[in-house]
Amino acid sequence: MGGCSVKRIITAAIGALCVAATAGAHHAFSAEFDQNKPINLEGAVTRAEWMNPHAWIYIDVKGAEGKVVNWAIEMGPPSALLRRGWKKSSMQVGVILKVEGFAAKNGKEFANATNITTPDGTKIFVGTDDPKH
Repeated sequence: MGGCSVKRIITAAIGALCVAATAGAHHAFSAEFDQNKPINLEGAVTRAEWMNPHAWIYIDVKGAEGKVVNWAIEMGPPSALLRRGWKKSSMQVGVILKVEGFAAKNGKEFANATNITTPDGTKIFVGTDDPKH
């Protein structure tokens, strides 16, 4: 075998591994979230991640007892969010957002957002999946 053939095989193998790793990292809504546990949260953005396969925001939410808890909020992929009018600049630290979505099955402070309302009242669908499926 020539050097070029070995390089092509190695390159193809690495590419296949990358695709497999990305596919494995993605999940269905029903794997982690409970469609029977709708939530409404309001809080200040503490961190934002604009990356595939999902964008994330983290918000500080004040609970009934006054304790502030940081929630991780999963949204759709950045490309879909852009098409819906959501931008990376929409996720500025300190901005107060209202989040509608579904809680995690494990009971942790982790949710999948369906809609987010910005301080000016704009409501944007930011979901990853239709929870009815």
